[in-house]
Formats: sequence, C-alpha cells, structure tokens
Amino acid sequence: MKAISPFETADGTILNVDTAGEGQAVVFQHGLCGDAAQTDEAFPAKPGLRRITVEARGHGRSQAGHLDNLSIATFTDDVAAYIEQNFPDPVVIGGISMGAAISLRLAVKRPDLVKGLVVARPAWVIEAAPANMAPNLKVGRLLKTLPPQEARAAFLSGAHGRSLAADAPDNLASLEGFFTRAPIEVTAALLSAISADGPGVTEEEVRGLNLPTLVIGHERDLIHPLMHARALAQMIPGARLVQITPKVESRERYVADFRLALGTFLESLRHD
Repeated sequence: MKAISPFETADGTILNVDTAGEGQAVVFQHGLCGDAAQTDEAFPAKPGLRRITVEARGHGRSQAGHLDNLSIATFTDDVAAYIEQNFPDPVVIGGISMGAAISLRLAVKRPDLVKGLVVARPAWVIEAAPANMAPNLKVGRLLKTLPPQEARAAFLSGAHGRSLAADAPDNLASLEGFFTRAPIEVTAALLSAISADGPGVTEEEVRGLNLPTLVIGHERDLIHPLMHARALAQMIPGARLVQITPKVESRERYVADFRLALGTFLESLRHD
C-alpha cells in the first residue's frame, strides 16, 4: 500500500511524505537531488515493514522554501519534527548518501527519536565539504553562472567530468541528470549548499552512539567512497558493515544486495 501526504514544517514549507507498506516504521531518506523513488527501489519488499520518506526541501514533490535554509541541519530538523508529530516511540532512521548524513545527525542530536540507524553509501563521514563532493559542488556553481547546456559541456570537458567518465560512469550519469533537473535555480542552490555542508557532528559524538547500526557501501563510486563507509563502521560502536555490488557493475544485483542487507538488519531488530 503506497500513499503520499503533506507535512508542514515550522516555517510553513510543505513537504511530501511518501509511504509504502504496513508494519514496522522505517524513516528512510533519499540522496541529494533524489526523491522517494530512490528509497523505494532500495527498500526490501517484505511484509511487516513500512517505508516512510520525507522528501527534503526542494526534492520530489516538496516545496523548496527559502533557498537560504537549504542545509543538512534543516533537513534533519524537518525529519525530527515529522517523527515527533507522528510516532510516540523511537523509530528506525536511515538513508542513502545525503539521507545517510541526515540520519547520522538525527541519531546524534535526537537519540530519543531513534532506535536503529542505517547509513547507506555515505558521502560524508563528519567533515563538511569533503573532496568527494567537489563534482557536485562544481555542477552547482556552473548552473549558477551558465545556461544548463553550456554548464553541462563545461563540466564534461573539465577535470571532474573526465575523471568520472573514466572511473565512475554511474556517478557521471547521475550528475548529468542535474543539468536538466527543474527548477534549475533550486538544483543549483541545493548542489552548492549541500555539497559544501556536512552532518555537523563530531567524532566524539559519533563514537558515543549506542544503538544498532548498519552501514552499507560499495566500491567503484567516487562520490560515495567505500572508505567513508568503513570509517563510519569503525567509528560507531558495534556497527555492521555490509559491502554490496556496485551499481556500475549490475544495478539488478546492487538492488538485490541492498534489499537483502537492509531486510536482514530490520529483521534482527525485531528479535532484540
């Protein structure tokens, strides 16, 4: 059973909440310039699980609100407010890429809301503006200064474009989609702001987490390097790291591996 519903943030921005399934609630967040289709693809199709994706400001069907408010901290506050208003007890929180950073921040800052954590394909560990996010930042800056097609040509002919074409074509395909993502001004603002941002947590705070945690990563991904997943898995006490098939090798196997890892983790929580 799938459904969508609106959620109004503290400043009046209307976000779209996409849900599927019934049972154990899992708030599962998408990546930068993604939407609920990304989380739906990776989520296990098992009875007894309910996926809830609060599409972040400027993503999917959600309003962008004031562009100066686009940040991982704001997105996290929005998710926290949604959980507070809709769930009397803590829930499992997780996400992919930017969604992983949101989930990590929420687990650190609001442990009262979280009973389990999933960090999938993290693009950040704890530092802001990591080097792996430089291609996204470059796309955002180009879109602010050039028409979309000229910006695309400049990116593909530049160092980031050439490197991704050679070593991470799946990453490049995602970035190419940003040049036609409407509205362009929102896409440019998101890429510029979030790529230069970070989860806003310290290593001490992350090492102080005390909850079941799954970390998912894979090789051949320059935007979401496996070393980030390994670093977080080592930093979070008791975290389990699962390495899955890279999308560039087989999207079908990537999805199957992701769903298996997540489904196994969620099943383990039922028996704890």
